[in-house]
Formats: sequence, C-alpha cells, structure tokens
Amino acid sequence: MTTSDTAVHTQPFQAEVSELLHLMVHSVYSETDIFLRELVSNASDACDKLRYEAIASPSLLGEGDALKIRIIPNKAAGTLTIADNGIGMERQELIDHLGTIARSGTKAFVSKLKEAKDGLGLIGQFGVGFYSAFMVADNIVVVSRRAGESDVWTWTSSGGSGFEIARAGDEEAARVTRGTEIVLHLKDDAKKYLESFEIERIVGAYSDNILFPIELVPEEGEPRQINSASALWQRSKSELTADDYKKAYQQIASAFDDPAMTLHYRAEGRYSYAVLLFAPSTKPFDLFEPNRKGRVKLYVRRVFITDDADLLPGYLRFIRGVVDSEDLPLNISREMLQNNPQLAQIRKAVATRVVSELESLAEKDPENFARIWDAFGAVLKEGIYEDFERREKLLALSRFTTTSGEKRSLKQVIADFKPNQTEIYYLVGDSIERLKSNPRLEAATARGIEVLLLSDPVDAFWTSMPSEFEGKPLKSLSQGDLNLDLIPRVDDKDEAKKDEPQADEAATIAVIKAALGERVSDVKASTRLTSSASCLIADSQGPSRELERILSQQNRGMKTKPILEINLRHPMVGAIAKAQAGSKAVDDLSLLLLEQAQILDGELPEDPAAFAARLNRLVLQGLGA
Repeated sequence: MTTSDTAVHTQPFQAEVSELLHLMVHSVYSETDIFLRELVSNASDACDKLRYEAIASPSLLGEGDALKIRIIPNKAAGTLTIADNGIGMERQELIDHLGTIARSGTKAFVSKLKEAKDGLGLIGQFGVGFYSAFMVADNIVVVSRRAGESDVWTWTSSGGSGFEIARAGDEEAARVTRGTEIVLHLKDDAKKYLESFEIERIVGAYSDNILFPIELVPEEGEPRQINSASALWQRSKSELTADDYKKAYQQIASAFDDPAMTLHYRAEGRYSYAVLLFAPSTKPFDLFEPNRKGRVKLYVRRVFITDDADLLPGYLRFIRGVVDSEDLPLNISREMLQNNPQLAQIRKAVATRVVSELESLAEKDPENFARIWDAFGAVLKEGIYEDFERREKLLALSRFTTTSGEKRSLKQVIADFKPNQTEIYYLVGDSIERLKSNPRLEAATARGIEVLLLSDPVDAFWTSMPSEFEGKPLKSLSQGDLNLDLIPRVDDKDEAKKDEPQADEAATIAVIKAALGERVSDVKASTRLTSSASCLIADSQGPSRELERILSQQNRGMKTKPILEINLRHPMVGAIAKAQAGSKAVDDLSLLLLEQAQILDGELPEDPAAFAARLNRLVLQGLGA
C-alpha cells in the first residue's frame, strides 16, 4: 500500500466541467425524478456484473445477502442513500468511472458528441447517468468495496470544484461489506425525495421491473420491497397464462378492458430485444389527439426509459406495451432517440411484426379482429395513406361497409366481381346512410356491382392517392369519367331504359351552361345516373369533393368548381331542353339541378333564400297557381 493510496487525494475538475454539468442537468434530463432511475439502474448493473463474474468466480458472492438494492431516506440528516451489494469499485475504478468527465474534458466530449452518429453511447460512456444526481444534491459521497477486496474507498464531490478519494473510516467499512453506497445530501428544493410515497412512485414508474429486489428502508418500520422484480416480457411464453397477460396489459396500459390481441416474442440477432405488445379492445379517449403519440414504453435492460419514443408508426398508436432493448445505452434523451440507428431498426421490425400479427388474427380469430377494427379501423387506415411499404397489407386488413354488407374485405369484394368488372368501386361521404341514397350509385346498383361506402374522414385522404389491390385499381364513383357499359345490367327494366328517348345532349348542355355560368366548371351527360336528374363530381386530376370539403373546413387548400352531370333521360332535364333558351324557367330548372345535387351531397345551396324562392315559384307553376 503506497502513501498515495492511503492519503486523501483531491482531483480538480477541468475549468469547463461546471459548464458541462449544467448542460447535462438542464438539457439531457427534463425531469429531476430521473436521477433515482439512473442510480437504481447503475445499482442494478453492478448486481448484474457481480452475478456474471460469479459464474467464473463463485467466491465473489460469498455467503452474504442475496443481490438487492436499498433506498434509505433520512429526513433528520437530509440525505437519501442508494446502496447495492453488487460488484463494487476499487480506488482506481472510482476515479475512472466517476471521474470520467474530468478525464475526458468538455471539449473532447462535445467534439465526439458532434462527430458520432450515436451520441447516446457517448453520453453513457461519459458517466452522465451518475452525474444526474447533482440535479437534486449539492454534495455526494460514494462508499464502495470491490467484491473480493478488503479495501473500502470513499469518493466525495460537490460537483463544482472536483472530487476527493480517501480510504473509508471504520464505520463506513463495517457498513459496506460489498458493493456501493451513494449518499446524496439533498438540496432544499429536493427534500420531497425523502418521502416514502415519492420514492415508491418513482420506482413504480421507472424501475418496477428491475430484476433485483428494491427495498425501501424507512426511518420507522421494517424494510419492504417496493418493486415487482420481474420483467414479465423477459419470461418465456410457456411460463405465462392468459390471466398473466391480462394483468400485465392492465398494469402497463393503465387499462380496465381485456386485450384483443397479445404479441410476445424475443428478437435475437444483430440487435436483441424483448417485445410485449397489446391491442386494446376499447377506444381510448385520446386516440385522435393532433400529436398522435404512441404509448409503447421503451426499456433498456429492464430499466424504463420513456413512453414517448415513437416505437411504432402513428397509425399503430393504439398499441400498448413494452419494448426492452439489450443494446441501447441507458442514458438517452428524447431528441437522441429519434436519430438512433439501432432504434430505427427496432421500429421497423416491430411495426412489421405487429401488422403480421394483425393479419394472422384476422384469419384465425375474426371475432377479436373485428373488435380491434371497430375501435381502431379509422386509425389503421391512416397507414394506407402514410405507409407505402405496407399499403397492400393494410388494404388487406381493412374491413368496409359496402352496398352488399358490413366488415367486407377487399378479397371478398374481388371474389364477387361481376362479369367484365376490372375495378374496385368506392364512394366517399360523411355518413353511411347518406351514401346509400347517393345518386352516383345508380349505375353500379343497376349492374349489381358492390361499392365500398367510406365515411371516415381519413377515407378522403387515402383514396386521394392512386391505389390498387391485387392488381385491381380502386375507382371513385364521384370523380372523373365512368364507363360501366361492358358490365351487364341485372334488371330488365333498367336495360329497357337505354331505349327511352333522351334530350339532345349538345343543345341541353349548352343551355344549362349558359344558365349556371361560373358556378360549375363543366356540364356533362352522365353515365352514373339512371333515375336521378343530376349529381356533382370532381375532376379526375384534382382532389375529391369530400377531401376538398374537409380541407376547406380547416382553411386549407382552395375550393374548385365541381362538374355537373345530368341524366338526359330525366323529365326535368327534358323540360329544360324543351323550354326557351334564356327563359326564367330554364334558369330556375338549371339552378335547381345544381342545388339539389348540392343538397344530396350534404351541402347547402349557395343562396338558401334564393333556392327557397325558386322552389316555391316552380311548385306554384306546377299547381297552376
């Protein structure tokens, strides 16, 4: 033993360390609660290391207590102690592990942090987790004895001037028989961390699944374990029951319903991580919040990191559960999470697995899948719009209300195609009932064609993109030209209507165009209508009318003029053709064609008062008054 080993050794921090500590305290961590998570996770790591080293050297464990972590508040002294009986540290290890910032220097740290793609690993390497304790403590004393060693050392620092290393006194040496004891002298504004309920709250939130018992040693009463010390997701599926999963779901998700789907697996390979995810059976109140945050919790080696890591794409935000990585660094910030390449790979793999599990559930357990679809179908359809890579799979998962029934899949729709049908037809609107009575359905209904009736707001968005399923394009009945002539009609009466006389197309369209002026972009003869007089459609190159309506409600985008399609065989159109061009009757009837089409679309006429007066005038004329 040299003199330098036994004497108190003071090592100053570099001049920039105070600045670095300030940066870490105020930038890396946003909540002071994090300090306890960091110290508990360090204690857990120390226990893990001893357990690992004891495989080769069982004597390191000795005959002492089982591996555990203790938290000891002392209100009289104003201290909070976090102690473990793990691997411990010798003198040089204390300097190396707790003096890393002093050794590396601020400039070197910042330089490497800017250069490195994975700054998270650097932050862990540079010991910031331990230094988060200075958020709540103005002085820290560390007492440690390395497993298998007789010497006990203390490390002391107030965070600003540096640290001291000295041999521990007899009392400290008797108290720390193996492992590390960290004593925090709390600041006045951090005394709340001496309250048992605060300690239990933080441990429950962040460290409940640490695999070693965490004991709270109150000033009064017996020590008690305050964590479950069991990461269920790390256990084998064969060990668990449906009730175990239900309890885990309700605890993790703070839910009261039963999970409609459970996904539990372990990924091994380039990155190792455990996954335990659930699909709820009921819709949460915040499902459509603008920020669309997910609720999958990220753990690293059974230590809770965050529930805001965006581990799944937005359209899977209803999934609840845990992803526990073995490779990510523990000291990790929200900003750095977004750019971590390991986490990017985990995100991609887990999202693919969730979608595959939903596919399997839809096939093997349609009843439970139906529960998920009823609650979250509108959210899943966001993925059709956002996730090009999985669009086909999400279309296969989707269930639709159609003119033939409810919860119909696209595979079923294609299986019931009519002769010569090559496209999947759909209609978008604000309600199923209104869509069922929409005049644009008439030509498809006459041929027995099944049409998707889409009433969720998201439908207007995903259908705005060119889509196909199994090689069959999806075609809107309210946009662009429509030709169903090759598909035979199912009703002889409808077939006979083809031979009914119709108004002269060119002359009638010219008259109506003159009457409507700039209110519409064009007037066309309709191939969609069989019994109604008119309908409004959008151009094939622009947004659909429903999407345009949604965007205008949000003051986004410009409203374009619709195209008016007319049924040349309808008596009202025939009356226009027979009336004198430019007459009041032609103007009234032409405007009524436009306005009734608007009403059938759920819109108000441009001038409701003028519409009412016009309608009254035409009714009175019909009554001969």
